[in-house]
Amino acid sequence: MAEQKNTWAHRVEKCHFLRWIDTLLRGAAQVMFQDSAWCGLFFLLGIGWGAWEEGIPEVALGAVLGLFVGTLAAHILGAPSEDIRKGLHGYNGILVGCALPTFFGANTVCWVLVVAGSFFSTVIMLAVSRFLRTWKVSAMTGPFVFTTWFILLASYNFARFKMTGLPHPSFPIQPAEAAAVLPGIEVLARAVLKGVSQVFLIGNEVTGLLFLVGLACSSLPASIFAWCGSAVAIATAAFLGADERAVAEGLYQFSAVLTAIGLGSAFYSPNWRVILYALLGTVFTVIAQGALNVALSPLGIPTLTFPFVIAAWLFLLPNLQFMPESHRTTSPSA
Repeated sequence: MAEQKNTWAHRVEKCHFLRWIDTLLRGAAQVMFQDSAWCGLFFLLGIGWGAWEEGIPEVALGAVLGLFVGTLAAHILGAPSEDIRKGLHGYNGILVGCALPTFFGANTVCWVLVVAGSFFSTVIMLAVSRFLRTWKVSAMTGPFVFTTWFILLASYNFARFKMTGLPHPSFPIQPAEAAAVLPGIEVLARAVLKGVSQVFLIGNEVTGLLFLVGLACSSLPASIFAWCGSAVAIATAAFLGADERAVAEGLYQFSAVLTAIGLGSAFYSPNWRVILYALLGTVFTVIAQGALNVALSPLGIPTLTFPFVIAAWLFLLPNLQFMPESHRTTSPSA
């Protein structure tokens, strides 16, 4: 793999088209904090497989379109070339491209919104990054969340929006009793993998496995933290009595996966203190997920990755000194 990476890097330097492809792949990888074209390739393969298996190929098309438009927008708006090259202006676009076809299906209005939303996510990325630079915290996936929320809320006001996957607005009701713990090792293993795959709004075990392999190609610790983050989220949600079906589909895990990777390996170098801090952040993310589920259910919109965004901002703002020399102020993401 190392030899393949070197060969690819050599070719990229000699070909403008390949450099553009490399940038797009890095943009896909940056959803989980990785600056690696190989990782991004596995992510796109995972999205493609999951979209095909679920019978929603438009999600894969939306992912590629959003990735392209978000990156192109950064060029048009004059974003720093180094940030563009690292893929820092592609990862919000690819998430917008995954989300909108999931909630609206494939129609003309949806594709127009994917293009407009991906472009707008880059504008928000530039604005939020500048605002947060003082505190040495990145925008994470905040631009994706804010863009998609605006579009989803607007859908309740315009007749041409065809809602196919949005939850019905409802007032939250506390469960009468805690759900049973998920039965069996096989179900738990599937739930862990689905938790990883749901980062891109896809609930598929093979997709989750491809994502873990892609992470391992870039950073083995990141892959380990992703798996552990999903497992810890399952344990936390089960202990607190979350809905068993939601846990089985990975809906309490995906934000926790991002928190675990971010705190455990992207913004800090792994050591025992960092592991404990990442564990605490992961547990907090699950609680934030539950709180935001309640807050947003009357509006009929999903939390997306905002539990992760809140947890990452709160846990990075203290600027604790067990971080390595690089507290990556220009890193994404996710």
